[in-house]
Amino acid sequence: MTATDIATGSGQYADVNGINLYYETHGAGRPLVLLHGGLCSGEMFAPILPTLADHHQVILVDLQGHGRTADVDRPLDMTLMADDIAALIDHLGLRKPDLVGYSLGGGVAFQVAVRHPQKVGRLVMASAHVRRDAIYPEMLQQQGQVGAAAAEFMKDTPMYELYQRVAPRPEDFPRLLDKIGAAMAKDFDYTEEVRGLQVPTLVVAADADMAPPSHYVEVFKLLDGGLRDGGWAGESRPKGGHALAILPGLTHYDIGDSPLFAAVTLAFLDRQD
Repeated sequence: MTATDIATGSGQYADVNGINLYYETHGAGRPLVLLHGGLCSGEMFAPILPTLADHHQVILVDLQGHGRTADVDRPLDMTLMADDIAALIDHLGLRKPDLVGYSLGGGVAFQVAVRHPQKVGRLVMASAHVRRDAIYPEMLQQQGQVGAAAAEFMKDTPMYELYQRVAPRPEDFPRLLDKIGAAMAKDFDYTEEVRGLQVPTLVVAADADMAPPSHYVEVFKLLDGGLRDGGWAGESRPKGGHALAILPGLTHYDIGDSPLFAAVTLAFLDRQD
């Protein structure tokens, strides 16, 4: 399946929470809401979408200002985007869908689970760090250079090409860079929110991600994981049904469309415990 296949025929808009949110529906089964990374769109999941849609009804969303969803007059804030997804769940009449998100989408999925736990089945958050200071210093420096002034230098990138091809207002690309840059510049620490998660959560990261593997192990520990032997029958695994996957040979930039990511996601979502 190609990005063109994804983009044809199945897309719709939902007027929710003050935004005209673009989404597509693929496959059948227990619903799964799939959320992309920053400066991407749902199309990024083209390599793994057929695998996921073989097992679940996949609702592929373009977040605020990304892909086919036009920007609105508010910051790019994960809590606001999480409320968009909660409103979409209600709009579609979904009963506790699973949420799967990568990078920015992982942060948004996490915030949905924090703010609207009654609307969520299971959560998979991939390459989504929960403290800003966990990110490697050189990456924080690069993030500090993201803004409208960088638009000209990005014209040969896949992110720019995608935006020009599908965005309702292609001229808004510099504005998106400004908003992404402002969002990444804000400090955050969601340690306590992680501790309070009420839904079974899979923490996923590449072994060469934007933060070190130790950060994702730390997140797992906040969820009662990695503290003791799990037992012959798994009786001593984390009490909330949480799990951790560090995927080999991958980076922050290719984990989202990796078959390994699809495999661990399905293994976690389809557990019966």
